[in-house]
Amino acid sequence: MIIRDEKTSDIEAITEITLAAFADEPHSDHTEQFIVNALRADNALTVSLVAEIEGRVVGHVAFSPVTISDGSRDWYGVGPLSVAPGYQRQGIGKSLMHEGLLLLKAAGAKGCVLVGDPKYYERFGFRSLPDLTLEGVPPENLLVLPFGNNKAHGAVAFHEGFNARG
Repeated sequence: MIIRDEKTSDIEAITEITLAAFADEPHSDHTEQFIVNALRADNALTVSLVAEIEGRVVGHVAFSPVTISDGSRDWYGVGPLSVAPGYQRQGIGKSLMHEGLLLLKAAGAKGCVLVGDPKYYERFGFRSLPDLTLEGVPPENLLVLPFGNNKAHGAVAFHEGFNARG
């Protein structure tokens, strides 16, 4: 498996993988592919990685800037993270996350936030922290990973691309 930056030629495969990965997800509103495309169109994909096996793209993860009401800078949102159904539970998502987090840390990021399942994302060090909130999201599903001793508090706002619906 190779983890690398996305290329223009990967866009169609990323869309297909994202659609398939979230097709049966009950907590999804099935707009993840639109989110990725909107982030890309706004040049808001700070890190966009694909996993490739034998020349075929089988996974993708996106990282984009977030704002925090306390004015904290250099924080990023994770998502979506997508792995093609036939390749799930093989460590591909884990590899994509680890590589993306390493790249953000190396670039001076202060931390990451995401909305997701704590049972999955706690393995990367994400935790629910009472100091950060996201309107409409249960506290246990807003997960935070500060890098080093960085802290933030207040309301998180993901990039407007997360409102994309088509």
